[in-house]
Amino acid sequence: MRKIVFYGAISLDGFLATEDDSLQWLFATNLGGDTSYSLFEKQISTVVMGRITYQKTRKLMKHQLLYPGKEKIVFSRTKTGSFPEGRYVAGDPVAIVDKLRKDVGKTIWIVGGGGLFSRLLAANMIDEFWIQLAPVVLGKGKRLFEEGAFQKRLKLVEVR
Repeated sequence: MRKIVFYGAISLDGFLATEDDSLQWLFATNLGGDTSYSLFEKQISTVVMGRITYQKTRKLMKHQLLYPGKEKIVFSRTKTGSFPEGRYVAGDPVAIVDKLRKDVGKTIWIVGGGGLFSRLLAANMIDEFWIQLAPVVLGKGKRLFEEGAFQKRLKLVEVR
């Protein structure tokens, strides 16, 4: 069975994005150069995200391919079918990601969407958390950890 990992950056006060879903604050932040991204990227074969995260990231990356060579699954209530970089899916994230977990492949990366992440966290489906803290305080926005009916004790493996 494949591992499911959340890897992402949050502001020091715990936000994934601004209130209007902007990620510009992150792309404009110097994270110090030495990140775990290249090590992490080699371990994954499937990228899962929400539609807003996909669209905002796509816009910021302009004409660059997002996550080249990786299968891309984008959850959407409004779009269906395939697109040049992947496919849209709708339905219960827990059931869909559980099915992906049973397919052949390497690690599944949960990129974003606080709602998507929270549903998987509540179902105890996140095997690892790779979280970068960006030296930015946003004050308000979209939180990574939304309120929910879950508690989970984690084991700290490494700090860089």
